[in-house]
Amino acid sequence: MINTIETAEIEPKPKWLRVKLPTGKKYTELRSLVDKYKLNTICTSGSCPNMGECWGEGTATFMILGNICTRSCGFCGVKTGRPETLDWEEPEKVARSIKLMNIKHAVITSVDRDDLKDMGSIIWAETVRAIRRMNPETTLETLIPDFQGVKRNIDRILKATPEVISHNMETVRRLTREVRIQAQYDRSLNVLKYLKENGAHRTKSGIMLGLGETEEEVIETLHDLKEAKLDVVTIGQYLQPTKKHLPVKQFVTPDQFKKYEEIAKSLGFRHVESGALVRSSYKAHKHVL
Repeated sequence: MINTIETAEIEPKPKWLRVKLPTGKKYTELRSLVDKYKLNTICTSGSCPNMGECWGEGTATFMILGNICTRSCGFCGVKTGRPETLDWEEPEKVARSIKLMNIKHAVITSVDRDDLKDMGSIIWAETVRAIRRMNPETTLETLIPDFQGVKRNIDRILKATPEVISHNMETVRRLTREVRIQAQYDRSLNVLKYLKENGAHRTKSGIMLGLGETEEEVIETLHDLKEAKLDVVTIGQYLQPTKKHLPVKQFVTPDQFKKYEEIAKSLGFRHVESGALVRSSYKAHKHVL
């Protein structure tokens, strides 16, 4: 039986979900740069609870391909609709942002662009190359969509050779249709397996808990990810972005997160991050090693 606290409402959150306000010289400097130059980071727009810690370690996350997604996942706060026209200068803009912020490790993510023939994979690859040219010492993680499993699009990411290629499973098999809607559990597994079998240096995925999954289902997912030869897994608590999104079914306890961490480590993952406030880019700089 999963060790959880059942809840019908989002509030009050358990004490382990309380976040300290970010502080420190490095955070203050980066916050000033972001505000001054209007730089677009998921850290700020997503109000990430780990922003202060990550920025203090020289890590930040950027989203490309606009801020309107073609998919309508029940957990995600990103707006769904008809995306805007592509900005072909975006790769250079992101690269300049990373240079201005003096980022040591950058995580790049994006909305889904199922409206495009290449699903955005060309700008994805151009962004990696632009960052390489302008920031040769910066290491990279690309948190990619599934590109509907189309290999020629995935190959563009592989050829750009980021240090880490990540694609999130988000939830367990049973809940995938409800949580991710247009996504498919096995397709995501196949994407991760294809990445590793075709030269990805490090592969990574993340899942959220608190959507009604059982302990057995979480463990099954960890086994599936290991069979896909995954290197890094992150496990965190789902928090409802708005009342229109899927409700939190349970707040998973710190002891349960620790149990999942131990199980994942016993399966042989290279890195495991498991905790209520863990997000997919948490401690991302360590996952390169």
